[in-house]
Amino acid sequence: MLRRLLGFNLFWRTFAWLALLLAGTGVAWQVAFRALESEPRALQAAQQLGDMVVLARTALSQVEPIQRLVLIKSLGRDASIRVQVAELRDDWRTYDQDPFARQVALALQQRLGQDTFVARSVNGQGGLWVRFMAGRDAFWLRAEEPQAHLGISKAWWLLIVLAGTLLGSALIAGLINRPLRALSIATHRIKEGEYDSRLDEHTLTNEIREVNRGFNRMARVLAKLEQDRAVMMAGISHDLRTPLARLRLEAEMSVHDEEARNAMAQDIDQLDAVIGKFMDYARPGELQTQSLSLIEAVEREAASFRDPSQIRFRIRVLPSLKVKGDPTELSRVLQNLFENARRYGHQKDQPARVDVMATAKGDEVILTVRDHGPGVSPAILSELTKPFFRGNTARTAASGSGLGLAIVEKSLARMGATLEILNAESGGLVSRLRLLRAE
Repeated sequence: MLRRLLGFNLFWRTFAWLALLLAGTGVAWQVAFRALESEPRALQAAQQLGDMVVLARTALSQVEPIQRLVLIKSLGRDASIRVQVAELRDDWRTYDQDPFARQVALALQQRLGQDTFVARSVNGQGGLWVRFMAGRDAFWLRAEEPQAHLGISKAWWLLIVLAGTLLGSALIAGLINRPLRALSIATHRIKEGEYDSRLDEHTLTNEIREVNRGFNRMARVLAKLEQDRAVMMAGISHDLRTPLARLRLEAEMSVHDEEARNAMAQDIDQLDAVIGKFMDYARPGELQTQSLSLIEAVEREAASFRDPSQIRFRIRVLPSLKVKGDPTELSRVLQNLFENARRYGHQKDQPARVDVMATAKGDEVILTVRDHGPGVSPAILSELTKPFFRGNTARTAASGSGLGLAIVEKSLARMGATLEILNAESGGLVSRLRLLRAE
């Protein structure tokens, strides 16, 4: 799931990369800051501690040995500083557990002399211990260990970096994604035939402003083309069908030969059907997606083919199957598939036999329409849905418009469905429709 989001969703992909960049930058900045801060703090700590050692050594050197115990007790009243006499049996550990401690110890030795020892514990008592000489006697001065870094604890620092990274990444990703999201929505509306989509042409970003202006110009041109196309199609339909109606009337009244009159009527009906195909392919229509009973739609369109001498159906669709779609588009799809099977899916002098089956698979309903005709060459299966394409002679008739399967594919795409065409193993053509399932 995360891989899909990062791979296909621009907001989350941008957010992830920005979060990684900012988090890495924050960690790198912290490491660099601590590395640069370590040496100055070590020198500062060594300077302060060295001053205390010098003061203690001067004070102890100026008094008599018998009075040193009194002075040592007075110095020990401050809990943060303690002085005691060094003995040969003292057990102490070198103050070199990390680079910062080694820097402090080296700075103290440079300040106080090479005979100075720095320890992190003496006789099991922790702290920063400095061994120095006052006259002939050796003493230990204990102070609190200096902190390597200023500021808040590591845990709080990581939480602040994480929170700042997430908030900053979300803000930046949102700012980047917002105009692209608006462009995506507007493009989707254009695809659905809503040409009134407009994008903000006054945004502050120059590149986005130019893209929005170009998109709005394109939308206006498409709207004008769509308006001209609608007027042209309406005119073509009217101008062609009016003379066809007159021709039919004249044929009925003037031609006395019944066979010739029927042939002329069939030619006129064929021309009218071809015009209807062109109109169906060019007409966008408005989708009214709803839950549809698949068996009712199939039986209704199959019933319109009333001549059993031309086509016969065998329908196996469960009454409970429902699909999402537009009733007009679904009727158009089934009508074209059945008409295609009636024309081309029959053997010589036999009616076309059409099997209609449906199965539910996940969130899809797979509707299969199969005829028992000669099929087509596998090399041209992918070409059958192209407008005006005609297959081989086994499945081609002069009366066709070459738009039936193109209309099917276009109508299915508008409903979010797909079409697959293949040859059946035992002969015939199979049209497999993947429709969206409705509850």
